[in-house]
Order: sequence, then C-alpha cells, then structure tokens
Amino acid sequence: MADSAAGAAPAPPPLTHRRVLAIALPIVLSNATVPILGAVDTGVVGQIGEAAPIGAVGLGAIILAALYWVFGFLRMGTTGLTAQALGAGNRAEVDAMLSRALLIGGAAGLVLIALQWSLFAGAFRIAPASPEVETLARDYMAIRIWSAPAAIGLFGITGWLIAQGRTRAVLVLQLWMNAVNIVLDLWFVLGLGWGVQGVAVATFLAEWSGAGLGLWLCRDALRGAAWRDRARLFDPARLRHMAAVNTDILIRSLLLQAIFVSFLFVAAGFGDVPLAANQVLLQFLQITAYALDGFAFAAEALVGQAMGARARATLRRAALMTSLWGVVTVIGLAAAFALFGGAIIDLMTTSAEVRAAARGYLPWMVAAPVFGLASYMLDGIFIGATRTRDMRNMMAVAAAIYAAAALALVPAYGNHGLWMALLISFVARAVTLGLRYPALEMAADRR
Repeated sequence: MADSAAGAAPAPPPLTHRRVLAIALPIVLSNATVPILGAVDTGVVGQIGEAAPIGAVGLGAIILAALYWVFGFLRMGTTGLTAQALGAGNRAEVDAMLSRALLIGGAAGLVLIALQWSLFAGAFRIAPASPEVETLARDYMAIRIWSAPAAIGLFGITGWLIAQGRTRAVLVLQLWMNAVNIVLDLWFVLGLGWGVQGVAVATFLAEWSGAGLGLWLCRDALRGAAWRDRARLFDPARLRHMAAVNTDILIRSLLLQAIFVSFLFVAAGFGDVPLAANQVLLQFLQITAYALDGFAFAAEALVGQAMGARARATLRRAALMTSLWGVVTVIGLAAAFALFGGAIIDLMTTSAEVRAAARGYLPWMVAAPVFGLASYMLDGIFIGATRTRDMRNMMAVAAAIYAAAALALVPAYGNHGLWMALLISFVARAVTLGLRYPALEMAADRR
C-alpha cells in the first residue's frame, strides 16, 4: 500500500514542545465547551416551567449519543490511518481517507434513519419513561435523527483534521456548532415557543451547518482528483485494513464501556447515596479525560506521522514528549482535586448526604489521574500507530482483571473496593499496552 509518489505531502515541521502544545491546547479548549451546550439546552427548555420537557431532552439526547457513540471508531481510525499516510508523504491517500470516512459516516447515518423506529422502541424498553416524557422524547429524536449522517460524518472530519495537527480547525468547528445551537435554542424555544421540538431543530441545523463548515475546512482535499478516485477509494486491501482497524477499536470501546456500565450497576447495589456520590465523582474522571485528550490526540497525530515515515526515533520522541505534557497535566489535576475537590462536589449537589459520601471517596479522584495517565497516553500512541489489535486484546485482559478485582475487593471494602478495582483496570491496561510498546517501535522499522 506504499505509493507515496502518488501525490506527495510536504514534510511535517520539526517535532518540538511548541508543536505538541499547538496540537493539544485547541483540543483541551474544544472539550471545555462541550458541557456548556448541554447546560444551555437544559436551561432553555427549563424556562418552559415543566419537568417533562427537561426529562425528554435529556433522555433523547442520551439515546442519540449512545447510538452515535457506536461509530466513534471512525474518529480514531481515521486519525491513525491519515497520519500514517501523511508521514509516508502520500497526499493522495490522505485525501482519499477523508472520502472513505465521509462515505462511512453518511452510510451509517442513513442506516440509523432507516431503523429509527425500532431503535427508539428498543431504547425505551431499556430505559422506560412516563408516557408524556416518552412522547416528547420521540418528537425530539424524530427531528434530530435526520442529522445523523452529518453527526457521524463529523467524526471522520475531526479525525482527519487531527491527523494533520489541524486542531485549531477542530476548535473552530466546535465553537461554530455550539454558537449556532445556542442562538437557535434561544430563538426557537424562548422566541417562537417551539418547546422540545425547537431544541431538536436547533441541534439538527447546528450539526448540518457543522458538517458544511467541516467540508469547507477540508476544501484543499476536495479540490484535487484523489478524493473521487474510485480505484483508490475502493481498493480492497485498503478497505480491509480500514475495516480491521475500525473493528478492533469498536470492540475495545465496547469493552471499556462495559467496565463503566458494570461499575454503575454494582454501585447501584450500595444504595441511592453511594450511587449518587459515584455519579458526582465520575465527573472528575470526565474532567481528567477532557484535559488529557489534547495530549493523547497529539500523540495520535505525531506517532502516526512518524510511523508512516518509518522514523522510529521520531516516534519515540513523539511518545515521550506528549506523555511528558500528560504528566504535567495530571500533577495539576491531582493537586486541584485535592485542594478544591470538596468545593467541586458542593457545586454538583446540594444533598448533604451525597456531599459527605462523595468526600469520603475523594482520595480516589486525586489518585485517578495519576493511575490513569499511562493508559490514556498509550491509547493515543497505539491509535496513531494503528496497533489496534493490541488495543483490543489488552483491553480484554484489563476488563478481565477489573472483574476479578471487583469480585475480590467489593465484598470486603464495598464502594471503596469498587473504586480500587476501577483504578486497577487503568493500571492493567497501561501495563499490558506498555509490554507491547517495543513491538510497536519495531513495526516502524519494518513498514
């Protein structure tokens, strides 16, 4: 699959700390805007003065997010494969990767539209709601589902931009969609009185406008002929490789999701207060993930480019430099959680019982960034190298270790044992991937 002569890409700039930060910081800022949109959606619909619309928007958004999440592999797989093509100097393949990602995103969205009624029915069997909430949620989803091709296609566009280090474009894209959504929320719901349907139409338009902006940001790729070269686009070897990479990432993601879902199910057995405390504390993990995403994404792009260029020394330097900034980040997070964790908990809940319980488990949140760093960074490194089979297999091992740890620790230590098992799964993932890292470096020499 090496045909770098077909449309050469310019050599990437030198690998420096400045370049790492230039890739990482826009992602961190982009992630920081994500909670704002959910808060605005809730706040605007809350002005209606009834509980059902708030519940309907929240439930509908969660169901659609779960459906779209299944296709999250498109972002990661596109990043790794595009970065390697860029590192190999194969501009034609870089452009073709965008087309493949858009085709997959569009096809996946059309499938969801076609299956919407059965998907929604299945979702409400799993998460039943009152008749009023279910009716409103169905109205909400019936509008939003028509932007599924745009929403899933944006995974591919985002991954393609990240692969080239164009994370400022990703930030612009996120800010644009959030701004459009917020302005239209206010107009449609508060100005025109469209209620839940107004929130759905606002998001529908924001997602399609985001897809349009994304294509404009990728316009250089669409000016050449490679993006519509059918022989290249549908080359069997490339398609098989892309399918294998994406399938491995999907299985890995499902295993990771199984760990967190089982964590919540086990916590539910401890009673309402520990369950609520765990839900509050999981937001600390979300903050950690958002902060480290920037450096993990930088690792994806830089390691992928080095792998494509067969530059083993550059690959190692990229892994070390991005991880160094990850260390700086987790030190700051751990210190912030230790100093201000109680205040953060108080912002998230007014229940005295939940506050007290969450404070009791707060030390685990201080430890979580430290114990989780290596797994986050190695994920980015392995995605960039498209060593996805290793990711899949090591996640399976980590899930098994988590299950064994939970079975051993929860009966003895209760919720503390559950948090201990979760952190053990982080370490297990890091250790097992770390053991596979030498093979990753050697693969750079063999490509």
